[in-house]
Amino acid sequence: MKHAATAGAGPRPATVSDVARLAGVSTMTVSRVVNGEPSVRPDSRARVQAAVAALNYVPNPAARKLAGARPILIGLLYSDTRAGYLNGFMLGLLSKISLRHVQLNAQFCDAGSDGVDVVSALMAQGVDGLILPPPFCESRPLLDLVARCGTPTVTVSAGQPSSHAHGVSIDDYRAAYEMTRHLLALGHQRLGFIMGDPGHCSSERRLAGFEAAVAEAGLDPAQDVQRAQGRFTYQSGLDAAERLLAGARRPSAVFASNDDMAAATVAVAQRLGLYVPSDLTVVGFDDAPLATTIWPELTTVRQPIGDMAGAAVDTLVRHIRAWRNGVRLPPSQQMMAHTLIRRQSDAAPKLRPAVRLGIVA
Repeated sequence: MKHAATAGAGPRPATVSDVARLAGVSTMTVSRVVNGEPSVRPDSRARVQAAVAALNYVPNPAARKLAGARPILIGLLYSDTRAGYLNGFMLGLLSKISLRHVQLNAQFCDAGSDGVDVVSALMAQGVDGLILPPPFCESRPLLDLVARCGTPTVTVSAGQPSSHAHGVSIDDYRAAYEMTRHLLALGHQRLGFIMGDPGHCSSERRLAGFEAAVAEAGLDPAQDVQRAQGRFTYQSGLDAAERLLAGARRPSAVFASNDDMAAATVAVAQRLGLYVPSDLTVVGFDDAPLATTIWPELTTVRQPIGDMAGAAVDTLVRHIRAWRNGVRLPPSQQMMAHTLIRRQSDAAPKLRPAVRLGIVA
């Protein structure tokens, strides 16, 4: 793509010098950022990445070849086709791979599979490393395979760190605990919790965080808390919400383990003539695009899905390049920050002394 990279330069492709000038760094720093080297200050790295995007800078393939670089081929295994999660994850990946001189081979695999056959095929095709989001980040046969083969691997949102793979995640337990404490602080005493897919460790961690906050508040698990099984899908959220809201002692607040199921809960509440949040508080988890495309917009936990995917690429590229130079770096675990985002779907219970919390698990 032709453009004027600098004033008076005329239409031409941007160069490494243009990027360095705009970012206020040396050309060597630009080279280090583009090549995924770790020895760059975070503020300098951010300025270089912004300049690369602004100038539409594309590294010269011939120059890379002369420098001894070759493309990195990353394999991605996925099964989660939820639009919000998958779109955010893929955007995070795509924002990094062109900058990092990376090629991506993304393969769909059924969630009921351990992923071994698909990953074996990817290895036969010569992938340099793997990114494994849920549920494959917790597949023991798959993790054993990559450990035996020595393939650099990054897991995303794995509940238990692997001794052979790098990891990027958030603290699902703490995030769910904080959201539950928020509901309690609003005055809810009868809670409903919709659980996520039982095959995902993140589901267990979110439920554990919820239950810890409930126990700390002294609520009666038999009287004040209701749980319903979901599977991270909108349809499963509809079914779970029907069970939670059908009884005489329905919860005054429902915490769903992701935004798809929270949106489904809002839909069921509206069908039953309940107003959110005056009659029922509903909160979710992820801060997927769906959270702000329904009404009322969802109060939720923001999980930085795109940033986590980008961090997985950065980590994998760094370790693959070190491996090519004969250096095997030890597995690293990166914990990223979550944020509680308040919007319009939560409020104090209408009858504070009488209404108790309901939780959907």
